[in-house]
Amino acid sequence: MTIQPIYSKSIPYPLLLLADPYIDMINSYVHESFLYGIPVGNDYIGVYALYPIDETAVEIKNIAVREDHQQKGIGKLLLHHAFSEAKKRGFHEVIIGTGNSSISQLQWYQKQGFEVIGLKKNFFTEHYKEPIFENGIQCKHMIVLSKPIQDSL
Repeated sequence: MTIQPIYSKSIPYPLLLLADPYIDMINSYVHESFLYGIPVGNDYIGVYALYPIDETAVEIKNIAVREDHQQKGIGKLLLHHAFSEAKKRGFHEVIIGTGNSSISQLQWYQKQGFEVIGLKKNFFTEHYKEPIFENGIQCKHMIVLSKPIQDSL
């Protein structure tokens, strides 16, 4: 599988919406992000958006795999690529945030070596128009995780 840059004329919004259900929020970061995806035909099966925070840190604002391609290692492949790109660009830390209700994502990120470093209280209730529910839990807070780039995945 080849991961390649995605340019603004071909942003795969349906795929990005799997990880972030609010198009206005996606548009707030996608045009300032390094966007990469795995193309298959005229579509993408995986995508991520890498957003520079400052000179040393970058945030994965969105990482998504099409539902019919999940549980096949594509997310891990995208994560490895994100770390490689961040390192090439001179960053030292990768940040990622997930909702308090995103139990499987929180578990997966920690298995990949990320550590919880903070909580953005009421992030989802303040920034999203509609309530988000996952696993029978309302998504209210963003759990922020970090991993130094020198650590291998």
